Amino acid sequence: MDAFTEYLCQQLDEMLKRRSIVVFYDPRREFEPLFERELEEVGTGYDGLPRVFVKDRLTFVAQYQGSYFGLRHAVEPIADLDKPDPLIVYLPGVERDRQTSVLMELEKGGAAYEPQLRKHARLVLRKRFTDGQIDEMLKPASIRYDDVVSFVSQGDQGQTASILHTVFNGAPSEAILTQWIAEADRDDVLHEKDAAGELFQLVEARLGLSVPSGESLTDARERVLRFVLVNEFRGDLACDPPTSVAMVPDPPTKEHSERLREVARSLREGHANAYVEMATRVEQQLGLDKAGLSGAKLGQIDTFRFEERTLLADAGSRIEAREYDAALGIAAGRRRSFWVDRDVARQSQWEACRLVAELGREIEKVQKAVSAGSSDPAKWVEAYSAEGGWHRVDAIHRRLESWVAKMDDDPEVEKGLAVIRREHEELLKKMADGFSKALVGASWAVPGALQQTRVYPDVVQTMGGPVAYFFVDAMRFEMGVELARQLDGAQDLVIRPAIAALPTITPVGMAALLPGASASFSVVERKGGLASRIEGTTMSNRSERLKFLKAKVPGVVDMGLGSLLTSSSKKLSKAVDGKTLVVVLSQEIDALGENVDELTARAAMESVIGNVARAIRKLAAAGVENFVITADHGHQFSIRKEDDMKTESPGGDTVDLHRRCWIGHGGANPPGTARVNGAELGYDTNLDFVFPTGLGVFKAGGGLTFHHGSISLQELLVPVVSLRIPSKKSQPAGEETIQLLGLPDAVTNRTLSVQVAVGSSLFGEESIALRVILLSGGEQVGQAGMAVGADLDRSSGVIQAKPGTQADVVLVLTRDDCSTVRVVALDPATDAVLAQTDDLPVKLGI
Repeated sequence: MDAFTEYLCQQLDEMLKRRSIVVFYDPRREFEPLFERELEEVGTGYDGLPRVFVKDRLTFVAQYQGSYFGLRHAVEPIADLDKPDPLIVYLPGVERDRQTSVLMELEKGGAAYEPQLRKHARLVLRKRFTDGQIDEMLKPASIRYDDVVSFVSQGDQGQTASILHTVFNGAPSEAILTQWIAEADRDDVLHEKDAAGELFQLVEARLGLSVPSGESLTDARERVLRFVLVNEFRGDLACDPPTSVAMVPDPPTKEHSERLREVARSLREGHANAYVEMATRVEQQLGLDKAGLSGAKLGQIDTFRFEERTLLADAGSRIEAREYDAALGIAAGRRRSFWVDRDVARQSQWEACRLVAELGREIEKVQKAVSAGSSDPAKWVEAYSAEGGWHRVDAIHRRLESWVAKMDDDPEVEKGLAVIRREHEELLKKMADGFSKALVGASWAVPGALQQTRVYPDVVQTMGGPVAYFFVDAMRFEMGVELARQLDGAQDLVIRPAIAALPTITPVGMAALLPGASASFSVVERKGGLASRIEGTTMSNRSERLKFLKAKVPGVVDMGLGSLLTSSSKKLSKAVDGKTLVVVLSQEIDALGENVDELTARAAMESVIGNVARAIRKLAAAGVENFVITADHGHQFSIRKEDDMKTESPGGDTVDLHRRCWIGHGGANPPGTARVNGAELGYDTNLDFVFPTGLGVFKAGGGLTFHHGSISLQELLVPVVSLRIPSKKSQPAGEETIQLLGLPDAVTNRTLSVQVAVGSSLFGEESIALRVILLSGGEQVGQAGMAVGADLDRSSGVIQAKPGTQADVVLVLTRDDCSTVRVVALDPATDAVLAQTDDLPVKLGI
């Protein structure tokens, strides 16, 4: 039996096995030889029905001879059986009637079969010939069953076997073309075997491009490459193509277009390095990057490098025009593309674009609400601190400026960034002016709000049991929200705003968080400087505040954030054992803002939130279950540093002067400021306080970028985060389930790409949560900024990756003072190490 007949018998045998009865329609009588010659009768059965072997299955055959009813009558004895014998009902010259067929019950009980000769012939012939050869074989309209049998026989005998199949190891047609375009290493063999003609025939058959018969393989490769790339690019355009591509013909049919797109896609996926060189060459030859195409007219496929850059420029123009949703749509569409995925710098540019557009959209939304205003400061506080509230503007702005500070190149959406920075500053000014006016009008009180002096009795003391009490200097409310997201999964997790004590500076805010402040708190003059007083005890520095705290609360242990993070688990457990209050002090944000240059400060502040979250999980592992995290004050972080920001100080008898507050006696009230005496604030003091009401600063020492002390929402509202983490043994996944791959020998810039491979044997989860960070010593100095192949929550830093996959994660170094770093993958819930690398030397600038 020939191979084609063998194949058809295999198809019929499988249907008979499943359904017992096959109704075989053959309207063009293409398969009559199968029944007349190939399936030999081996006996008869019911009313003389012939029986044949289909493979090894003894089968009845009933053939239509002009009467449907006669045919149905002939097969009824078989069809009526509970388990019918194998039966083929063959209908030569008959089209299937799907609505009123007399044989419908047979079709439903069995299987209807409507094979096409050419379709099945191609499937068999592909094992012996290329599609180009097959197209030629099957081109005549007169092709019959016996012709197909002959073709197959010739192939089996090697008479016209495909040389290309031999050279390319039996690859399918499009795979042959892809490999030939990408690699010239088989050209000598193709010449030796005189296979160029067959190759050109395949190109024409599959892609629709005619290649001159005498053309060299090198020239033909360039011709076919240009044809494939140009037509993929041209077919994706929403406008007339550049004149430079007019010389490249169009594919003749839709099928040809689909095949060439498949070849282009296969080149990118399987031969990426070669594709970069080839696509760049074609782009330059045709001058496509200078064709002046609008980004709005480009499609979804980045055939050429210039398309990605043109689209980024278009997104920047949309931002400049305040079309933020359109810009975000472009950024979302290009989050994954061939050119972006291969270049960390391009990923960084697109992330900057996305953040700029996201900030613009958020500013636009908040501007309307701020302009409406309110005379009730409580409504301002509620609008700012609500879930999804105005604080999102500050969070996105912080992430944007931190991202830009860490970029090695300037953002390509620089003009759009300038627009957004101006819009952001204007919004902050309106917000500060409006809230200041409402606060002054309400006699400096925010009804119903949690006061900073009430944090200890109303939050810390109500936790029930030993508490870790974090004092994070200068942590804004929006940073507290991000911290809470990093702690998602903790029990009784609550974040609320508190109104900081005025002025919003460290000696005041830190003291206001101490026990006793709710009943007796004042800001007073002491030895020519400023101090806080609680229950008759005057304090102006950290050691005095800790001494007071330890006298009020027995069983207190205090530690700095840095020392906590670098302590061994054993040492930490011993330190907190039996303590009623674990005080953790962090001054990193304030210290960075006031003492380090702007770019370094912005970058490094990002790591503080992650370090606080790590410290909480580390204390939880040491047996501490209750946590309260808050701040002494917030801060403003300005971009502009011009002299018009400066305001003359009030003069008079100055006790203390900061950029954003003046404390003393007498003096003037400069324009754009508000004065309040201590009694109005509830203090037992004769001091006066003067605050800039907008974004202005006094002419005092210190920088113009980072400042606090005044009454803006960003300075006055502090986060109060409370949560519980019940003590339990962590059960981290084995280190073998996570692998960190593709690392460089050294870190030479602030962005580092690492491949995170997630094993497939992780308890059957749909996704695995992990956090990938950079550690130096015990402190976090970098975190994930982008992830390709996994989902990244940018606020929490948690990556969701599917088991059995590999993700490309871009890590952002936030500190320049590290000599070495290591990449660490952590369990987000427990901080258990899932995988880590050896130390990598940091050599920035190399």
